[in-house]
Amino acid sequence: MPTNFTVVPVEARADGGGDEAAERTEAPGTPEGPEPERPSPGDGNPRENSPFLNNVEAEQESFFEGKNMALFEEEMDSNPMVSSLLNKLANYTNLSQGVVEHEEDEESRRREAKAPRMGTFIGVYLPCLQNILGVILFLRLTWIVGVAGVLESFLIVAMCCTCTMLTAISMSAIATNGVVPAGGSYYMISRSLGPEFGGAVGLCFYLGTTFAGAMYILGTIEILLTYISPGAAIFQAEAAGGEAAAMLHNMRVYGTCTLVLMALVVFVGVKYVNKLALVFLACVVLSILAIYAGVIKSAFDPPDIPVCLLGNRTLSRRSFDACVKAYVTDNNSAASALWGLFCNGSQPSATCDEYFIQNNVTEIQGIPGAASGVFLENLWSTYAHAGAFVEKKGVPSVPVAEESRASTLPYVLTDIAASFTLLVGIYFPSVTGIMAGSNRSGDLKDAQKSIPTGTILAIVTTSFIYLSCIVLFGACIEGVVLRDKFGEALQGNLVIGMLAWPSPWVIVIGSFFSTCGAGLQSLTGAPRLLQAIARDGIIPFLRVFGHGKANGEPTWALLLTVLICETGILIASLDSVAPILSMFFLMCYLFVNLACAVQTLLRTPNWRPRFKFYHWTLSFLGMSLCLALMFICSWYYALSAMLIAGCIYKYIEYRGAEKEWGDGIRGLSLNAARYALLRVEHGPPHTKNWRPQVLVMLNLDAEQAVKHPRLLSFTSQLKAGKGLTIVGSVLEGTYLDKHMEAQRAEEGPLPSGLRSVCTEASGCRAGLVRGLVVTGPPDTVLSSCQARAVPRPPETLQFCKVVFPAAAGQKVEVSGEQAGGTTLSWKNFVDTVRDTTTAHQALLVAKNVDSFPQNQERFSGGCIDVWWIVHDGGMLMLLPFLLRQHKVWRKCRMRIFTVAQVDDNSIQMKKDLQMFLYHLRISAEVEVVEMVENDISAFTYERTLMMEQRSQMLKQMQLSRSEREREAQLIHDRNTASHTATAARTQAPPTPDKVQMTWTREKLIAEKYRNRDTSLSGFKDLFSMKPDQSNVRRMHTAVKLNGVVLNKSQDAQLVLLNMPGPPKNRQGDENYMEFLEVLTEGLNRVLLVRGGGREVITIYS
Repeated sequence: MPTNFTVVPVEARADGGGDEAAERTEAPGTPEGPEPERPSPGDGNPRENSPFLNNVEAEQESFFEGKNMALFEEEMDSNPMVSSLLNKLANYTNLSQGVVEHEEDEESRRREAKAPRMGTFIGVYLPCLQNILGVILFLRLTWIVGVAGVLESFLIVAMCCTCTMLTAISMSAIATNGVVPAGGSYYMISRSLGPEFGGAVGLCFYLGTTFAGAMYILGTIEILLTYISPGAAIFQAEAAGGEAAAMLHNMRVYGTCTLVLMALVVFVGVKYVNKLALVFLACVVLSILAIYAGVIKSAFDPPDIPVCLLGNRTLSRRSFDACVKAYVTDNNSAASALWGLFCNGSQPSATCDEYFIQNNVTEIQGIPGAASGVFLENLWSTYAHAGAFVEKKGVPSVPVAEESRASTLPYVLTDIAASFTLLVGIYFPSVTGIMAGSNRSGDLKDAQKSIPTGTILAIVTTSFIYLSCIVLFGACIEGVVLRDKFGEALQGNLVIGMLAWPSPWVIVIGSFFSTCGAGLQSLTGAPRLLQAIARDGIIPFLRVFGHGKANGEPTWALLLTVLICETGILIASLDSVAPILSMFFLMCYLFVNLACAVQTLLRTPNWRPRFKFYHWTLSFLGMSLCLALMFICSWYYALSAMLIAGCIYKYIEYRGAEKEWGDGIRGLSLNAARYALLRVEHGPPHTKNWRPQVLVMLNLDAEQAVKHPRLLSFTSQLKAGKGLTIVGSVLEGTYLDKHMEAQRAEEGPLPSGLRSVCTEASGCRAGLVRGLVVTGPPDTVLSSCQARAVPRPPETLQFCKVVFPAAAGQKVEVSGEQAGGTTLSWKNFVDTVRDTTTAHQALLVAKNVDSFPQNQERFSGGCIDVWWIVHDGGMLMLLPFLLRQHKVWRKCRMRIFTVAQVDDNSIQMKKDLQMFLYHLRISAEVEVVEMVENDISAFTYERTLMMEQRSQMLKQMQLSRSEREREAQLIHDRNTASHTATAARTQAPPTPDKVQMTWTREKLIAEKYRNRDTSLSGFKDLFSMKPDQSNVRRMHTAVKLNGVVLNKSQDAQLVLLNMPGPPKNRQGDENYMEFLEVLTEGLNRVLLVRGGGREVITIYS
């Protein structure tokens, strides 16, 4: 709930109290003398005593030698010298700690030898290459080209590379807009879009990195068991067609073992992983060079790699060598190994497969070379369902009836149903890794120059490699071989390895070590990303993962990473894991683009990136492309990732730590608020758009604790979740003297702090607390609140609190009560009523506010009674409707009473009022109360006479204004307390000597001798005066209306009543308070309502 805090200065204290700051400056103490061996500063003379400097500080602060900066020396603690500031900035190192921790860590880091800083090539370009080029290039790119064709594969790669290029441009702009400490992309997103987005996307990026580790480990095991050592498989196929299931089990076992081994390596020695990074990168580079060398060689000397076809179907050569049905020697034929696979015996008369009998066996070259013209055959896509034959187009084939043994025969079959969307999801992880440079910004010589250059060059290089490989694979390799995912037609060899030169083992070994290195890098980076998120403290349940070993290694984060990575390994399929991590990476890139676009469009003064080649349209295009790729890959994975991110976002919003990082979402909110406020100021809002904008003035006690917190509870119930509430309180004094009290009142804990009370009462976290300095008298508080807080429309509700006297000796407290405990007079209350009336603002006055319910209470029944005396714009109708929207008042019935005069038709009035409520869509009981004319009672006459006698007596005694108001207050309280019983109303008017006054005989004599010119006849006239007829009529109305209200609504849970206006003549202000007391006497909970003069409710839609 927004709150305002106002400090009103008063005159300077007459006791001459010194300033606290001056007292601190002149702290007692004897300065220590200089040591004998220490030379004196400057010219050798001891430093002179200065009225501006403390001698103790002069001795201790040896940094400030001389007198050049003496004028600023007192502020050196909070405002350091520019030279000191620049020195700290120059020696800044990228740490994950905050400013305080960095300052504490600075001395220890200065003692350490500074590590050599890396440039663009070593620090950004090569790490990005290593992270981008990896397992998909070696294991899946040839299959993607064979299935999707050259054109669609080119489109897939172009879309993914364009997405990463646009993201890199946005990332470069964010990374060069300041120093990027540990955390990389998480830090950039969280500081640009806020902790909610940062935490959600940071966790998604962490999950993506963790699943990437699982993908790399699965790729490593696939290379090991398929191409390096197939005999190492633990599980073997028990029946024909069970090879796939056995392979999955082997992947799970070997993958789990490899994961545990890699986790131990990361736990024991991360420095060895970093040192081996260049070795793994060298394997990648050598493998790519071997591919290009093999392509060049195939153009002149294609390798002899035969592929066996039966009809147009590709055969797996794992079980046979010769691609013939039978051997013919000396006019004798002998069955081949292939014959034994398709027939039930080796004899010529054996029963064979029908397709085997009808079609011939042929051999083609698997890699015919770049000059063979196979490029045109591979231009178009060849999608197939799971279990389909890998067939070559253009080769004659005799079809046969449906075959039941196809899965047990040595055919090359497709293992999964391929589609364009699936291929996008499988391929996209191969272009991730563009954040590697920004994650190492602390180790770069010039991060703001190296990150954009190195990242963009790495993306250009890898994009060229991928696009050229697509064209070259389509031009050099036969289509059936490209679609053979595991190289079964090549006797179980890696397809891309058979193209490479000088040996296939260059690719096999290189890809094996490359995937191992990538897996280790993922297991190294993911725990540190989780540790950075945990140390920020924005997600409470992750705080345990911010701890680690003594050297800072994230032990607990590594353990969680291993458990999540094991989940991916248990899936055991690289093709199934790849789309999952694609979702998380795409979501991360989407928010990087969003962050850049938001910051650019907001044009905040702090947005000054050194990288100038960006534009919000590029960021928006990249964001749209990321979103499109998410749904292209898998719409259900995309929705799941968004749901996970949304849940994390809401969790951080409600349970996470509040952080103020100057993020773009906050700036976007400020811009939206500014725009909305400017639109609101164009003109008064329509009646249908009216909301209760409430200004609540709270009273504080001597300890700056809120006296009546239930007033805020009632305010939150009144709003029904709509509108804005501004809570303010007034401290008497100057801000220089009262700033500590103001801060304690604003930020104190429950039950005293203003912000805490507002949060507890409203049930919300958001709030606005401002300390206001008002230099004028108290009647300017309202306008100052409007100037420094949110502008109020004309129908703003001014919420005041009045505690009416119930027994002798009680005082009247109004909303202007001061923190020191002094009670302002009723005069301020009447002035507030006049001010709100002049400003056309509504005014609500709550009587006995401490008996109002809190938000935790519930009324099981009862009524909310509305006494509609005069029309105030419908405020009386709308307020009980809003109250009944809250769970506290939900079970209460609404009753509306109106008063009929002698000439009114009460029956017609009730019908009209019921019709009016029907059109207003408000459900309420209606009753018309008839007030007949009768004579003025003796009690009314007596009370009016006593009221006027008191006022006249104070005037004749010529008291000062403050004394007159104080005495009038005391007399007024005692007189009203003596007539609370109903039986007293019929008694005769009291004699003059029974008038209760606070003046003693001695005081009266002293006053009489001090003012000798005052005539004694004035006091005699005082007791023989007659009351004013207008006051008698007003008192008669108050007494009679009070009796009617008590008769009907004494047991109501709440009574809402029209508040009469103050008198036009200021001489009768004290009488106005008497009328209000009589009007509400005997009622428990009363809300006096005074409308602002505008309609707030309408019958129209």
